[in-house]
Amino acid sequence: MEFTREIYWNVGHGFTTLGPMYGLLLVALVFFTVGFLKRITVYRLGQPLNRTDQRGVRLKSLLETALLQTKVFRVPGAGTAHGVFFWSFFVLFIGTVLIVIQADFTDLFFGIRFLKGTFYKLFSLTLDLAGLVALFMLSGLLVRRYLVRPEGLTTKSDDALMHCLLFAILITGFALEGARMAVTELGTPLAGWSPVGFGVALLLSGIQEADLRTLHSTLWWIHLSLAMGFIAVIPYSKFRHIVTTSANAFLTDLGPTGKLTTINLEDEDIEKFGADTVTDLSWKDIFDADACTLCKRCQDRCPAYATDKPLSPMKLINQIGAVAFSDRTANLLDTITRDAIWSCTTCRACQDICPASVEHVNKIVEMRRNLVLMEGEFPGEEVMAAMEQTEVNGNPLGMGYASRGDWAEGLGVKPLAEDPEVDVLYFVGCYASFDKRNIAVARSFITLCQAAGVKVGILGKEEKCCGEPMRKMGNEYLYQTLAMEMVEAIKGYGVRTIVTTCPHCFNTLHKDYRDFELDVTVIPHVVFLQQLIASGALAVKPLEFTCTYHDSCYLGRHNDIYDAPRNVIRTAGGRITEMTRTRDQSFCCSAGGGRIMAEEKLGTRMNIRRVQMAVATGADRLLSNCPFCLTMFEDGIKGADVEEQLRPYDIAEVLAERIEPVGTEGY
Repeated sequence: MEFTREIYWNVGHGFTTLGPMYGLLLVALVFFTVGFLKRITVYRLGQPLNRTDQRGVRLKSLLETALLQTKVFRVPGAGTAHGVFFWSFFVLFIGTVLIVIQADFTDLFFGIRFLKGTFYKLFSLTLDLAGLVALFMLSGLLVRRYLVRPEGLTTKSDDALMHCLLFAILITGFALEGARMAVTELGTPLAGWSPVGFGVALLLSGIQEADLRTLHSTLWWIHLSLAMGFIAVIPYSKFRHIVTTSANAFLTDLGPTGKLTTINLEDEDIEKFGADTVTDLSWKDIFDADACTLCKRCQDRCPAYATDKPLSPMKLINQIGAVAFSDRTANLLDTITRDAIWSCTTCRACQDICPASVEHVNKIVEMRRNLVLMEGEFPGEEVMAAMEQTEVNGNPLGMGYASRGDWAEGLGVKPLAEDPEVDVLYFVGCYASFDKRNIAVARSFITLCQAAGVKVGILGKEEKCCGEPMRKMGNEYLYQTLAMEMVEAIKGYGVRTIVTTCPHCFNTLHKDYRDFELDVTVIPHVVFLQQLIASGALAVKPLEFTCTYHDSCYLGRHNDIYDAPRNVIRTAGGRITEMTRTRDQSFCCSAGGGRIMAEEKLGTRMNIRRVQMAVATGADRLLSNCPFCLTMFEDGIKGADVEEQLRPYDIAEVLAERIEPVGTEGY
């Protein structure tokens, strides 16, 4: 016998079947199209933004994210269940398409049948198993949402609709397959190749054939109607993320990672800076709300939310969507609240984990820009004072600019104004210039460079704050003023390589300053030190010690640098015991997003929470690579009363204790 089956068995393949079937499909597609056209009109309320360049790269992102579910699988448990469910449902969709192609095209017009023989057996087995897997995964997701229900998971009527409709489609599919097999395949070798349908057929085998045919015909039309209904309701329900989330993978920001838009402050046509209504945001910002699946991964990773701040990245995105689709004239700042807007540390934990490619941070910064540039509003008087100090002295600490290079006294390091012939320019940063604890880091770094034969220069009193904290707080004007001064100074000396001990300075000089035509190599100190060690220029004697390591947000998630600092630590003899939140899951110290200038008044303190994670490892040293982190950990260790258990260090300090002399003439 030929291994195949009659596709339109029992319902016929004439106009009485195909007419209503394709009529339902047409109606479903009309509802689908009209629904999305209405939503597109709302997206267009936003400001223009080009997200169709580099189409090859974007297509690759779409395929990886939508088809391979790479971002979904990053979170085990619910992520795995969702990803496997998607794959199984996608297999069922492909199987349905193949059936339609053969029945209504190749066989109908050319007499060509490809669903036969061994291919058909494998086809039947694959679809049956895919349907079974889909049922199991959907059941698991149902249990998680309605019985286990993790804290913070938002459940709406849309979720019930999705579960009911998907269950109905899968169950009716197996039921009509079983009714067909009970009449046509029981007792044949083909039955075993559809194991689930075979099981259903056995359950129905006692029913008379006429009744089975009636049952099959009824289920066929119900199943078809459910499938068409599924297509029709997509744009009107949470199902829309099937389209919008996939599209968002194509529309994703191609980088550089975390780079903000530079405002043309000299454009006289701009009447308002930042955003206080949805129409001030880009169309992509509104679209993001439709792409959001409410999976709460961003909320789970957010350090502000975890420490009882009034910020939920998930809620913020959906508040923007609610305003856009209901009351687009509403004030975003009042809707989201200022406390939520100011609570963000711009750590990118939310964006990094988001499977829908939603961009949270830029929206928050745009709202901050409106508060600062249009309203003159800051999260506290201490922040306003830091801004004023930066305007006067070039740093938020209020120290005199003329003393910026005093930290290097006795090290033989000269400003470029005195000796511009150097191997690298060390952009010191505010904290390493003026904060006693971080001055030790700067001096350790110079000691390491000198041991490797690297001639280092500094800007001295010509150096000012890179402007990153001010920019992330929304003060774009002050940031650009500082940036243009620094770019002019650096370019004036013909510098080709810059090294920073501050990831915030690195990120700013490496990415943001390119908008002001600074085209030089910028390297974070841990990467630079690794290069020196690898080249043999810097010899280090490993002395064993135990430690835990904190991935700073701006070296880690913002720049994907995770291995270099660990390699350097191990070279120094360190045995690293990782914290529960590490690498791309690292927990922010609380100082990012300009909050190094602000007091943490709401909820519990992030730095204490992070210090407690470090203490839990049992290590007695907490190593980091960022002056902001080091400052926060010094304070957090005191606040947690664990000064006898844990001490914070920068990696450069540990390495400087282990220098061995080498014969080298230069870097």
